Amino acid sequence: MGYGDRDYYRPSGFGGFSFFPPVIKNLLIINGIVFFIQFIAQQIVIGNILVGNWISLVFGMVPLSGYGDFIFLPWQLITYQFLHGDIWHIVMNMFVLWMFGIEIENLWGPKKFLLFYLGCGIIAGLFQLLLAPLFTSALGPTIGASGSVFGVMVAFAMFFPDRYIYLYFLIPVKAKYLIAFIMVIQLLSIKDMTLGAGSDNTAYLAHLGGAVAGLLFVLYDRKRGVNVERMFNSFKDKFTTPTSEQQPKFRRTFSFGSKDEDVQEASFYDISNNKKDDGNVDQDEIDRILDKISESGYQNLTEREKKILFEASKRD
Repeated sequence: MGYGDRDYYRPSGFGGFSFFPPVIKNLLIINGIVFFIQFIAQQIVIGNILVGNWISLVFGMVPLSGYGDFIFLPWQLITYQFLHGDIWHIVMNMFVLWMFGIEIENLWGPKKFLLFYLGCGIIAGLFQLLLAPLFTSALGPTIGASGSVFGVMVAFAMFFPDRYIYLYFLIPVKAKYLIAFIMVIQLLSIKDMTLGAGSDNTAYLAHLGGAVAGLLFVLYDRKRGVNVERMFNSFKDKFTTPTSEQQPKFRRTFSFGSKDEDVQEASFYDISNNKKDDGNVDQDEIDRILDKISESGYQNLTEREKKILFEASKRD
């Protein structure tokens, strides 16, 4: 099977695919540690204040109208994503993140995936902050990674629409149908006014916001790339003069856009200089390229590296 036949790019790891890519692995660890701290804090009372509740009101996302003596603070758009209400809440969010996110991170690389994940969470938070008051006045602090996770789910459905997901590990359903159905449920749930501190304490508008953010990100990413790292370096160069040792560190490109280049363009590439005496492509070179994909994504390969992979795929 050639590289063009795979529905994901192959970084290093078990079978050439990382089942715990770095961002998802660290998100699982961080969320687990924070939840453990929350659990311990729920057992501690200082004065008349339960420390666990204080954490949720300071680092959870408080409504714009405030909640008791607590007010909304900008950093809460990030920190609320790492707090969870109970064991079922965190287990479901982290399982779904791992299930749908591993292939997206392997495809994009860690930097792009992390910004996508946090960005979906921020947009989800803004949906909840700005739109929830239109549906109910019973608003409380919002916590959980669900908004970010919904963005990841939508991205998965867009990249792998015909991939089968096994409901209850038994019933096969294509990703595009399953995730579309879940989105419809979220829309129908909004009219029940079960937002924030509503009857089931589920922030459906945050779920919808994360899904919308994921959809728009992938669509925009496909249409035109935005090289964020290059923009940052250009701005930085106006105020600093990097040394010769620093320059290579900032020359590495990080493309937000996925280039729609057909790998078939590489068919005329001459890799005679990359072959050993036995006529095979230098495996060390292939391994180096696969490691690079694992670290920063396929889109950051040079044209020469992409062409080498194409030629190597002819041996499969």
